[in-house]
Amino acid sequence: MQTLGKEELKTLSDAVANEVSASEELGRITDEAARLLREAGIVRMLQPKDFGGEEVHPREFYEVLMELAARAPSIGWVSGVVGVHPFEFAQTDPRVQEEVWSEDPDTWIASPYAFIGRAKRVDGGFILNGQWPFSSGTDHCDWVVLGGRAEKEGGPTDEFTEPYHFILPRADYEILQDSWKVMGLAGTGSKDVLVKDAFVPDYRTLEVGRLNSREYASKYRPESPLYQVPFDLLFPGAIAAATIGIADGVVRHFSDYSRDRVSRMGVKATQNPYHMASLGAAIADIDAARNQVLNDITDAYEFVLGGGRVTSEMQARARVHQVRAVHRAADAAASVFKNAGGNANRLSNPIQRQWRDLSVALGHACNVQEPVYSAFAGSLYGIPTPAGVII
Repeated sequence: MQTLGKEELKTLSDAVANEVSASEELGRITDEAARLLREAGIVRMLQPKDFGGEEVHPREFYEVLMELAARAPSIGWVSGVVGVHPFEFAQTDPRVQEEVWSEDPDTWIASPYAFIGRAKRVDGGFILNGQWPFSSGTDHCDWVVLGGRAEKEGGPTDEFTEPYHFILPRADYEILQDSWKVMGLAGTGSKDVLVKDAFVPDYRTLEVGRLNSREYASKYRPESPLYQVPFDLLFPGAIAAATIGIADGVVRHFSDYSRDRVSRMGVKATQNPYHMASLGAAIADIDAARNQVLNDITDAYEFVLGGGRVTSEMQARARVHQVRAVHRAADAAASVFKNAGGNANRLSNPIQRQWRDLSVALGHACNVQEPVYSAFAGSLYGIPTPAGVII
């Protein structure tokens, strides 16, 4: 794959936009949408070069997510979530990378990362159990990485305190097909996955603290600056990029709808100053949200390229910017949606679908705003970040 130019990205976004309705009806992205993403190499953008990836500048990855999500929210969302996993897997034991990518570099990996699973220590690894919701794009994936807590090495049994990511092949987990009935982002197919007494060898696990501290990146990818970007900055940034893209799509649909809209009083929308003011302000806020997230990931990556190490202070500020940008974009979308009139709620109008998708995207843990604002402000006074806050 070569870096997507503007024309190539427009062609791709036009094509995936044609799959929006069918994906929503299926409750997962269509086979054609998955084919288009694979053909364009979207999920390989952050994948290591020695396994068929591109190791692109993360800003390019975010820009692609924003555009795809603006045109096809569920497809853009899956591109972001599934597309981040190669970034993590590049930092795993080389045996894992061989297992996943040696035969097919286009192998996809699902998640989620919520620490729902419980893992008992046994010789050579763990026995994992749990049921995880929100496994986006899972029907098109052959591996999964799951969050969970394990018994502490040398500690008491049945006390699950240590946060891990556990990596399993498709044969070791079940997708619960009827578990994704939702009002928005239906096309993501973010179904539950179930694991019963699966053995996970040690080499298919990651200790979350060591991942976030970039210990694995330094051990397995010392030559690549990309993987020195903190995982817990890059992953929520992908969620933010997709969510901002979806909000942008609401504003774009409103703009298109306004072109020919006439009120019941015979006034053209384009001649209504309040209508136009809401559109102008919304576009400015979307632009500001986009630029904030893109500029922060650019600053982080270029700092790493120059031999620097992203500090906790830099990461916290970038995270608070991500969350604020998401909600600035969402507020912009809300401001135009309330001016779209009753016909915007008809199922034949694309604005309502985009609005529903945005409402669900805002519920992602990475987009929850008050804990991040509070933790960031606390960090200025040396107050430790509360457990569970992604900052």
